Amino acid sequence: MTLAIFDLDNTLIADDSDYLWGQFLVNKGVVDKTTYEQINAQFYQDYKNGTLDIIAFLRFALKPLVDNQLDQLHIWRDQFMSQIVPSILLTAAQELVEKHRAQSHTLLVITATNRFITAPIVEKYGIDNLIATTPELINGRYTGEITGVPCFQQGKVTLLNDWLKQTGETLQGSYFYSDSHNDLPLLSLVDHPVAVDADEKLSSVALEKGWAMITLRN
Repeated sequence: MTLAIFDLDNTLIADDSDYLWGQFLVNKGVVDKTTYEQINAQFYQDYKNGTLDIIAFLRFALKPLVDNQLDQLHIWRDQFMSQIVPSILLTAAQELVEKHRAQSHTLLVITATNRFITAPIVEKYGIDNLIATTPELINGRYTGEITGVPCFQQGKVTLLNDWLKQTGETLQGSYFYSDSHNDLPLLSLVDHPVAVDADEKLSSVALEKGWAMITLRN
């Protein structure tokens, strides 16, 4: 069955959910505004520049999960989903998902942002399959570590290959939609790479290679 793979942040949604979650925690007073906001912004810039230290970022990003009880984290996440997420969902993205669904394609989101944040967002698009950075949860508490490798750059390829072995799916006829040059390793593997509202570096590569380029912004 044909596989339709979607990046999440700035592809299916109109912003970066990891960054927005951090800002949400700042506004809730969960983390210190001055230090957290500054560090969060720097990591986001590093991501856009292609210089992100993913291990250092994960230590930072997962700390609020470590420092708070699971029940409270779920309350905050529900608030995030109701207060922040609706404004970044994209009608055109949902229409694209439905176009692939109508063709009986297997739908998959693959994202560097951790599963705690992304799972309920992906559910909004009616997509059952998600590969994401997975925070380690032991005895009802997050540890600050992750399970497996970070779902970032070449790590997306590694985790996708593991998923293909588990599911029996293949990349024959596959699509991958992404906005970021960080996804070039995976974009280079699929039969139909599509640059979506792409950053400058990805736009340049897409033009050079003759890849499809689209926008999902309303």
